[in-house]
Amino acid sequence: MLFLIVTLVVCLPLVVFALSNTELVRLGLWPLDYSLEVHLSVAILGAMAIAFFLGALVVWISALSQRRRARRAENLVRLLEAQVEDLKTRIAAPLSLPPVT
Repeated sequence: MLFLIVTLVVCLPLVVFALSNTELVRLGLWPLDYSLEVHLSVAILGAMAIAFFLGALVVWISALSQRRRARRAENLVRLLEAQVEDLKTRIAAPLSLPPVT
């Protein structure tokens, strides 16, 4: 239910925006002689979507080093915990002393 409410709150302004901006604009790619006529709202929303995904890609790439460091730290923690458990078992084992004569 919460997903439906959030989706409605996000999509309703986008629909109103698209219905308000129905003028056709010509989008062209400069070095090529290619152009496309689309509604203004589609052009703006498409540009926003492309910018969003490019920004997400930049953030994901910049976080790669942090994730690598975290993975190494987790492996080190596992190794150190295993060493601690090994030392605890060595200390807990009873020492056998030679008999006193």
